[in-house]
Amino acid sequence: MDQTPPIDVRAGPPRQRVLVVLGAGGHTRQMLRLVDLLGPDYDYSYVVPDYDRVSETKIRIPGPVYRIKQPREKKQGRTDGPLQVMLKMPGALKTAWDILGKAQPDLIIGAGPSLQIPIAIMAKLRGVPHIFIETASKIEFLSFTGRIIYRLRLYDRFYVQWESLTEQYPRARYAGRLL
Repeated sequence: MDQTPPIDVRAGPPRQRVLVVLGAGGHTRQMLRLVDLLGPDYDYSYVVPDYDRVSETKIRIPGPVYRIKQPREKKQGRTDGPLQVMLKMPGALKTAWDILGKAQPDLIIGAGPSLQIPIAIMAKLRGVPHIFIETASKIEFLSFTGRIIYRLRLYDRFYVQWESLTEQYPRARYAGRLL
């Protein structure tokens, strides 16, 4: 007698796990708009800066939320310099490695906060596809994060929201106003 359990045809294929990199303010707004457009057919998890308590409250499609220290912070009108960023990066890389191990994403999507850099590096090491979407506010040149991710090729797809940027960054894809 066959002891194999019956197959549940209603279950369908496993859902794709998407890790969404949020930032504070505009980055969060843009990425959550994209999540709304993609809809509930994915299993989402989210990465937010460790200091940000607002972004998590804006999430409408639930999923685990992971926190990471942002390697480049803006405080009182000042931005961390290269030395501060280099000193913070090892801890951010370790946290990013741990997050990817827990979330086990099939895909990572983000729109530009600096915390996306350690996530992108670890995604490359783990072989996880990474889609970078340059923020819509960058019309003439890429953001700090965009320049690093583009130059180091820490992406599988790199989208810009202004066609003029493809002249300076030929590997970028223009897809219109996404967010």
